[in-house]
Amino acid sequence: MNDVNDATVSGWKPDSWQRKTAAQQPHYPDADALAAALGQLRTLPPLVTSWEVNNLKAQIARAQAGETFVLQGGDCAESFADCRSDVIANRLKVLLQMSLVLVHGLRQRVVRIGRFAGQYAKPRSADLETRHGTTLPSYRGDLVNGPDFTAAARIPDPQRLLEGHMRSAMTINFVRGLIDGGFADLHHPEYWDLSWVRHSPLAVEYQRMVDMLGDSVRFMETLAGGSISDFSRVDFYTSHEALLLWSEQAQTRQVPRSDGWYNLSTHFPWIGMRTAELDGAHVEYCRGIRNPMGVKVSPSMTTEWVLALCRVLNPENEPGRLTLIHRMGADKIGDHLPALIEAVRAAGHRVLWMCDPMHGNTITAPNGLKTRPFERVASEVEQAFAIHKACGSRLGGVHLELTGEDVTECTGGARNLSHEDLERAYKSQVDPRLNYEQALELAIRIARVAG
Repeated sequence: MNDVNDATVSGWKPDSWQRKTAAQQPHYPDADALAAALGQLRTLPPLVTSWEVNNLKAQIARAQAGETFVLQGGDCAESFADCRSDVIANRLKVLLQMSLVLVHGLRQRVVRIGRFAGQYAKPRSADLETRHGTTLPSYRGDLVNGPDFTAAARIPDPQRLLEGHMRSAMTINFVRGLIDGGFADLHHPEYWDLSWVRHSPLAVEYQRMVDMLGDSVRFMETLAGGSISDFSRVDFYTSHEALLLWSEQAQTRQVPRSDGWYNLSTHFPWIGMRTAELDGAHVEYCRGIRNPMGVKVSPSMTTEWVLALCRVLNPENEPGRLTLIHRMGADKIGDHLPALIEAVRAAGHRVLWMCDPMHGNTITAPNGLKTRPFERVASEVEQAFAIHKACGSRLGGVHLELTGEDVTECTGGARNLSHEDLERAYKSQVDPRLNYEQALELAIRIARVAG
């Protein structure tokens, strides 16, 4: 028996979270309808496999050892309407382009984890939203309710759990099909081009990197005397916030010839800042599954709190098990991160450190739209690399909210988007995302500072 995840020894069961306080859960008015939907969900095939989960854990362990770098990115909250081939392909393209830049700059492999195929729910700061004197339940993502500000749309509907599973399955299937069909072949990075490449201020620098990597691939294959399969495809993993615990429990399975329980709705679940209470339901649920997992860490979390999370979520100090995703803000990271790094290292916890530069840098524009200034996002990442280096640590990845579409949600970047530009193509229902050009620019900045 594997003691690391022996649920019998730990007293954990897939439903033991129900004895804890569960934050950020919607109130379903029809309990019978919820039970029926969950019953169907439990019978549906899993979205990922246990061996894929184990492979990712091994990759994260390599990142902890400084051998690889993790790029995690995608939508703040996926929408059912965006489960389209063009949107999915563009999202995959920008992540592949970013990883190519990072491979070139960092001179090491990149592990790619998408924030997709299940990121349909979002925590909210308030249960209710008021507009023009009318108060309704907050929009919690398409997995829960609809974004339209009507009483009917805002009622939590358990049938959406089944639709979310279906659309996640279609997304994963399409991504796998693209990759297996050669879409991610390093011999042909031109497959990944988005229309901006023809006119972007970054086009020349990006093309230079593509050409240099192409020359390197051909050189290696000349030495090897033939094609190298690793250059023809890449591994791609999925992730989402483990937020709606009824849904997560329904996809928690045991598998043949392996001890413990796996969440087979995703490869890499994470715990958000709003649900990271030590005695809360989300920590209770996540401590018992075998997946590698992340925890968002904010300036409001004490060192003692974070150390306790490390002990609870990874009691055996298993390599590849735990990732700490710090989200401090550009103006706070210097004050809070160094002490946290030192404390975790002194306690001997094996973790992968990642930087989420998005959530701590959100502001409200004069027109009332939420936005994120690109320079603040880039500054937090650059500071994170410097702080880890000064502390004798290593930043092993970044966690980004981005899209492959030509949106205008974050200000700044190569085109210097202004507050006035936001209204041109602001499409997010929740948080602002980097557009494809800003995402690639950030990858180039990372390659420069960390290479």
